[in-house]
Amino acid sequence: MTEAVTMHIGNHSALNNDEWNTPAQYIEAARKVMGSIDVDPASNPVAQLSVRAKRFYSRENSGLAAEANWRGNLWMNPPYSRGLLGDFCSRLLAELEAGRVKQAIVLVNSGTETKPYQAMLSKASALCFPSKRIRFIRPTGEVGGNPNKGQTFFYFGDNPQGFSEMFSQFGYVWG
Repeated sequence: MTEAVTMHIGNHSALNNDEWNTPAQYIEAARKVMGSIDVDPASNPVAQLSVRAKRFYSRENSGLAAEANWRGNLWMNPPYSRGLLGDFCSRLLAELEAGRVKQAIVLVNSGTETKPYQAMLSKASALCFPSKRIRFIRPTGEVGGNPNKGQTFFYFGDNPQGFSEMFSQFGYVWG
């Protein structure tokens, strides 16, 4: 893999592409906490080499479509574009409320003042604040530069202790 000089949030609009994949160590930790990843509603085929969700949605078959099946254990690194982030986070909270999603781990920028962040914060079972910024991976395999914002992992479900045990290796865990 070669290193790219683009940043995760600073340049995504200029590139007209929100697809930044999560490094494998975080995906593996999520899988260990939840036991499986049943659905990834905001993904692409390259990300699925690590995520290996039973069901995933991409730009071509939107995870926001009414017929998209969000059931079981969910991993989500949503697009951070204005509007899309809120739509994905709102859908997640609705699916959790309806009982269709049993557990979820969501990775977003630490925009603590934003409506999506505040909405998820009010429902999360636990959080992880990584001790370093995550260098995301482009679908081309290039590792991005150091993003200009930190990130937060949100955990929703009945295993906050397992989340704490797995994610404390990455930073401070609350909950």
